[in-house]
Amino acid sequence: MKNYAIVVEPGAESDLADIAGHIAEHYSVAKALAVMTKIEQAIDRLELFPNRGAHPKELLENGIRDFREVFFKPYRILYRVVDDKVVVVMIVDGRRDMRALLTRRLLGA
Repeated sequence: MKNYAIVVEPGAESDLADIAGHIAEHYSVAKALAVMTKIEQAIDRLELFPNRGAHPKELLENGIRDFREVFFKPYRILYRVVDDKVVVVMIVDGRRDMRALLTRRLLGA
């Protein structure tokens, strides 16, 4: 079984820090750490099974199949598989307006 290298882009690292900061501020530091750990575990599992994630429906509507996603609800972890790497590009709260967020962040529109 092939292992893929995990690469977390700076924007995704910033997303994770923002999520943790929000949870720590509104709930507790312990809860923020627990959520961060679960998100990181979901990302780590992509090392062995990178193609298990679904294509985001908001991108499929535009014929874009370059990205996949996995969940630690309500958070969506968006990534792409490039050669022997899994490149995490976004970690976002799935309750947000995903169509606008994906268009702005992934498509540069």
